[in-house]
Amino acid sequence: MPEILEVELYRTLAEKALGRSIDRVWMVDSRYGRGGTTPRRLHDALAGHTFTVARRRGKLMLFDLDAGPTLGVRFGMTGGLVVDGQMALDRLRYGPGVFDDKWVRARVTFGDGGHLLVHDPRRFGSLELAPDESRLGPDALTATLAELGRAMAARTPRAEGAAPLKARLMDQERLAGVGNLLADEILWRAGLDPGRRGGSLTDTELRALHKALRATLRQLGRRGGSHLGDLMEERRPGGRCPRDGTELRRGTVGGRTTWWCPAHQH
Repeated sequence: MPEILEVELYRTLAEKALGRSIDRVWMVDSRYGRGGTTPRRLHDALAGHTFTVARRRGKLMLFDLDAGPTLGVRFGMTGGLVVDGQMALDRLRYGPGVFDDKWVRARVTFGDGGHLLVHDPRRFGSLELAPDESRLGPDALTATLAELGRAMAARTPRAEGAAPLKARLMDQERLAGVGNLLADEILWRAGLDPGRRGGSLTDTELRALHKALRATLRQLGRRGGSHLGDLMEERRPGGRCPRDGTELRRGTVGGRTTWWCPAHQH
C-alpha cells in the first residue's frame, strides 16, 4: 500500500529517468488517466521532451518536464514504479509480490532504449497532466507543529471537532502523505484514540502527535516502508498491544479498518 514513505522511495528511483530524451509514451486507456488525460494527450505532451525533476507531494509523484505540463502519478493501493527493470520495492504489503507485464498500465520509452513503467495490479492508480497541487496539504515529512494543528482543527466554528483524528490525519487536503497503516501507527505511538474528534486535542496532545508523526516517518523510512511499524504484525484478530499487552480493538474510522489499544489510547 504505497504511502508517503513508499512514494519517496519511488521518487529516489525516478531520478534515474531524468535528463533522458523521451521517445514514446503508452498508457493502457483513458480510464487510467485523470483530468482529461488520454493516451494521445499523454504521448503528445511527453514525447520529444525530458524529465528534469522528480518531486513528491504527499503520495503524489510529480515529474517536471523541460517544457510543457507536469506529469502526476498516483499509485493507488498496489502501484509501483520500475525504471530500466529496477523496482524501488520488492513488494507491497497488499500487493501480489510479483511483477507481471499484464499489470503495466503506462510505459515511457527513452531514446536510449530504457523504460519507466507504472506497474499497478489492482488498477487504482492514475496519471494526470498538470495535476492541481494546491489541493494538497503540507507534506507530512516536513509538516510543522503549527501546520499539523491547522490540519486537526475544524475549518468553521460550527464544525468544531466534527471529524475523528484518524480521518483528519488521512485527509490529503489537510496533511499530504499519511495512509491507513501510518495513521494507526502514529496514533498508537501518540497514545491517542483514532475515533476522538480532531478539535479535542490539548496543546500537550498536539505536541505528542507531532512528535509521533516525525518519529514514525523517520524510523519507518529507515526500516524501509509504512508496513514495518511496531503495531503492524498485531493488526489481526487476537493481536495485542506491543506496549502493554492489551488486546487490540478493531473498528472502522473514517471509512477505514482501524486497530488501536483501548488501554493507553485515549
